[in-house]
Amino acid sequence: MRTTLNDLLMTGEVVIADGGMGTMLFSMGLANGESPELWNVEQPEKVASVHRSYIGAGAQIILTNTFGCNRYRLMLHKLQDRVQELNLAAAKIAREVADAAPFPVVVAGDIGPTGGILAPLGDLEYADARSAFEEQAQALRDGGVDVLWIETMSALEEVRAAAEACHRVAPNLPIVTTMTFDTHGRTMMGVTPEKALEALKQLSPVALGGNCGNGLAEIQTVIRKMRAADPDVILVAKANAGIPRLEGGKAIYDATPEDMGGYAIACRDLGANIIGACCGSTPDHIREIARALRTEVPA
Repeated sequence: MRTTLNDLLMTGEVVIADGGMGTMLFSMGLANGESPELWNVEQPEKVASVHRSYIGAGAQIILTNTFGCNRYRLMLHKLQDRVQELNLAAAKIAREVADAAPFPVVVAGDIGPTGGILAPLGDLEYADARSAFEEQAQALRDGGVDVLWIETMSALEEVRAAAEACHRVAPNLPIVTTMTFDTHGRTMMGVTPEKALEALKQLSPVALGGNCGNGLAEIQTVIRKMRAADPDVILVAKANAGIPRLEGGKAIYDATPEDMGGYAIACRDLGANIIGACCGSTPDHIREIARALRTEVPA
């Protein structure tokens, strides 16, 4: 069922976002080192089933399976010439699932970092990063997404390149921007939540906030600091399911669904408007978030 992010926010209720895509695909057989985005064309029904599971758990926003679907990340798998194909396929999968949902669901085109460092600290030029994001955003737009969702960024320059790209190729689509504050309360590039808030607001996002990182408490701190700095901005909280540990070569996250329910209530009370989860999370975690925030999960 179609809607817009603004329509969901206008209800005044906390909007529930989905959880980890990669976590679910690995549980379905995705091998370490394999491109999750390739499954958009090789295993589309499995990708669709993840979206359906999150909607069934109560998610009102689903992110496309395109986190690493820019030319630089795809180059690691020798797939850099398939950016348009893989993003378009992902958007169409999510669009079809959302349109068939029994309640309104927004499709967010997921745009993650390039994996490079922009000049002058690194060798990735701003124009090249922007060009890569334009290529991805255009394909997501053509696939029918409702919003472009820029996430897990650590450098403000890269967020700006992505946001500028989105505004250039899809001026009618809203954007959401989140950064990951995983280094002593700052991003890897030293950005504090307060500095991120002020810089991200200049990019005209519908919402901004934090995702991924080092567990539930970290995201709560980010939301608290951002809300203290601005009482009106729409804030996003999308934490990992706790802190991972390696068991048998696999990352095991320590937050239970019940833990995520408590996190959701805490983030809501701190001022978050959109709450979901990130790495290590499953539909069970989102279901508990929905249960905690609602008297019942949507039918």
